Amino acid sequence: MAPPPTPRKVSPELLQALHRIKSLRLYPRGATLFTRGSASAGVYLVLSGEVRVLLPRGPREEQLLQVMGPGTMLGLSESMNGEKHRTRAEAADKTTIGFIPRQEFRMFLLAHGGYCIQVVESLSDELHGIYHKFRSITAHPGRPRHRLLDEQLN
Repeated sequence: MAPPPTPRKVSPELLQALHRIKSLRLYPRGATLFTRGSASAGVYLVLSGEVRVLLPRGPREEQLLQVMGPGTMLGLSESMNGEKHRTRAEAADKTTIGFIPRQEFRMFLLAHGGYCIQVVESLSDELHGIYHKFRSITAHPGRPRHRLLDEQLN
C-alpha cells in the first residue's frame, strides 16, 4: 500500500492572493484553534509553527492524527460544507495563522475560479489521508486482515 499523502501546501500564488483577505492570529504553544463539535468559522492557513490535529478517543484521551506545518490549510472541508469540526486543533509550538472567514473564502473562490482546482486537490489529499489513517487505526497487529478487492487486484 502507498504511504499516506503529506498535507498539500498552498501554492505561493494562492498564498499571495489570500493575503488581502486573511487576518493574522498568533497562538502560543498548547492554544486551541478549534474544538471538535464547534461550528466552522473559516479556514486556518499555517504561516509559521506547527498545529497538531487531534481526534478525541474518550473523555480525557486524544489521538494525534496529523501535524500540519507552514503552508498547509486546516478547516477546509468544514468551511466548504458548513459542517462542524470533527477534530481539535492546537498549536504544537508558537504558531502564526492566517485566518480567512468561511464566507469570505467562499466568495474568494467564486471570484477566482482558477484557484478552485487547488482546493479540490487539497480536499482529495485530505480524503486519502483519512483513508490511510483509518486503515492504520483499524489494522490489528498479529491478526491477518481481509484484503479489499482493490488490493487483491493490484
